[in-house]
Amino acid sequence: MKRTSATTPVRRPDFFIVGAPKCGTTALIEYLKQHPEVFVPERKELDFFCTDLVFKKYHLSEPQYLSWFAGANGQRRAGEGSVWYLRSTRAAAEIKDFSPTARIIIMLRNPVEVMHALHSQRVYNGNEDIEDFAAALEAEGDRRLGLRLPQLATDDFGCFYRDTVRYASQIERYFDAFGREHVRVILYEEFARETARVFRETCRFLEIDEEFKPCLSVINARKRVRSPAVREFLRRPPAPARLLLRAVGLRPDRNGGYKGWLRRLNSTSRGLRPLDAALRQRLQREFKPEVRRLSELLGRDLSHWCAT
Repeated sequence: MKRTSATTPVRRPDFFIVGAPKCGTTALIEYLKQHPEVFVPERKELDFFCTDLVFKKYHLSEPQYLSWFAGANGQRRAGEGSVWYLRSTRAAAEIKDFSPTARIIIMLRNPVEVMHALHSQRVYNGNEDIEDFAAALEAEGDRRLGLRLPQLATDDFGCFYRDTVRYASQIERYFDAFGREHVRVILYEEFARETARVFRETCRFLEIDEEFKPCLSVINARKRVRSPAVREFLRRPPAPARLLLRAVGLRPDRNGGYKGWLRRLNSTSRGLRPLDAALRQRLQREFKPEVRRLSELLGRDLSHWCAT
């Protein structure tokens, strides 16, 4: 983690990409990182402002959180992205208290597609042990009673897929806290189709040079693991293995160390397993009232998300 000097003024973030998951937030952050007027810390998902959500990891203190911005060097904007800030019931108010004039960016996608993609991601990283999507949805009732929760997951709330995509109430919290003029909502389908235009408009929203053109490469392509056993080794390497690897000079860093190398070796870029047509239609019917409410809130017709 970055460290700050006691005499160095600490830069505070002033824009936040708050989610939803699997909607292009990682790509947008990577593109903004290239902008000379923007500072974004190396780590995504700092998860500092969602204190109502319980992660099975330690929570950053404010000095620890701000230390991630120690590398800022006069850029016009500093910001971060954490996808669970949208799901959280407290994050909007907590961000408002911390940075009253912050700009908020929300990225949305068809809720059925998000649930399906999020389930796949959680299976990939070991946070979901029910590999069949329909079965994982069916398990939500038991999981609310504390049953059948994935034992090795870094959180429990992420396996309640329906809660993640109830966008209208989530967005209302940010509209109420910051005002609509300080909240930008981006639809994933437009971002994927017209990336350069959406990036340019986002720069305008952040009041930075909108003529800057980043390298718009594909970021965070869908992956599956080749071996679950290797995945679990990387998540929780046995003590003797850690000692041996350290003894021969191998570092565990996610990027340059053995963990990053093994993770890449253990990944395949095959796409999502196709979603069963009958299940898709059932979920589209289930979320039709939610999508209608979101359409009214945003003043945009999103009925195609529920077209069968």
